[in-house]
Amino acid sequence: MELRHLQHFIAVAEDQHFTRAAERLMVSQSGLSASIRALERELQAPLFVRTTRSVTLTEAGRALRGEAERILAQVRAAHDAVAAVQGVLRGTLSLGTEQCIAGVHVARLLAGFRRQHPDVEIRLRQAGSGALAEEVAAGRLDLAFAVRTETDTDQLRSVPLTGEPMTVLCHPTHPLAAAGAVVPEDLGGEAFVDFHPDWGPRRITDAAFAAAGVRRTVALEVNDVHSLLDLVEEGLGVAVVPRHFRHKREALTALPLKGTGETVYETVAILPPSEATSPAARALMTLLEQEFQRHPERGREGSHHS
Repeated sequence: MELRHLQHFIAVAEDQHFTRAAERLMVSQSGLSASIRALERELQAPLFVRTTRSVTLTEAGRALRGEAERILAQVRAAHDAVAAVQGVLRGTLSLGTEQCIAGVHVARLLAGFRRQHPDVEIRLRQAGSGALAEEVAAGRLDLAFAVRTETDTDQLRSVPLTGEPMTVLCHPTHPLAAAGAVVPEDLGGEAFVDFHPDWGPRRITDAAFAAAGVRRTVALEVNDVHSLLDLVEEGLGVAVVPRHFRHKREALTALPLKGTGETVYETVAILPPSEATSPAARALMTLLEQEFQRHPERGREGSHHS
C-alpha cells in the first residue's frame, strides 16, 4: 500500500468528487482514478459509490478513512520530527478552537508562533468541543483548545488552561435582573438562547440542569457568541454562559448561577498522547506556557480577553 494511494483516497473522500480532488492534488483525473482502483484491488473492496453527480464512501471506505488519516498524520509527524532534530521547525500546525475560548488568546498566540517559526504553515478550524476532540483523535488536528467534556483516553490527553463558573445573562428589565443570583429552579419557565449541542458551554449547561432535574427550553440556537448576546440584549431569552462572556456586553445583567454543585467551565488544550504529539504542537504549547509564566492572570487564573 503506497502513501500516495492513501493521500489520493483522503482527497476524494474530502471533496466527494474526483475532478475537484484531482485539481487540488494537481494530478490527472485518470491517474487519480487508477490510484483509487489500485487501492480497491489491494483491499479487495469498493471504497466509493460513484454517481454522475457525487462520490460517497462505502462502509469499507468509512472504515479506511480514519485509519488512513492517522497513518498520514504519523508520516507528517515523522517528517516534522526529523526536521526539528535538524534545528528547523517546518510542516503544518493544524489547530482547532471553540469561539471565545477562555485561558488563551488564540490570535496573539498564533502570531507569536509565526514570528518564531515562519516555515510552519498554520491551519485553523473553529468548531464545537466534541467535534474538535474527534478531529484530534483522528489525527486531523495537531491540537485543539476546547472545553473539557470527558477524561483523558488512550488517544487524547488534556492540559488545563483555566476554569470559571457559569453565569446567567439577561436583559436589565428582565424580572430576574434584580435577583442578585439564581438557581436552575428559577429558570425553569424561561426561553433560553444557547449554542448548538456540540459546544462546550451548552454541554455544561445541559448537564447542570439535568442534574438539578430542571427542564429548559432552548428556543433560539446559534453558533456564534455575538448572535447569542444580540438575542439576549433584545430580550428574546436568557443565556447561561461562561463568566468571561459578561465582559463582551456590559449592558446585560450578569447573575451568578448557584445550586449546580461544582459546575465549572473548564478549558483545556486537547492533544494526542505525548509520543504522537507533533513538534509544531509541542512548540505552540511551549509558547503558551511561557505566556502563562509572564502573565499568569491570562491563563489558569481566568481570562477576559478570549
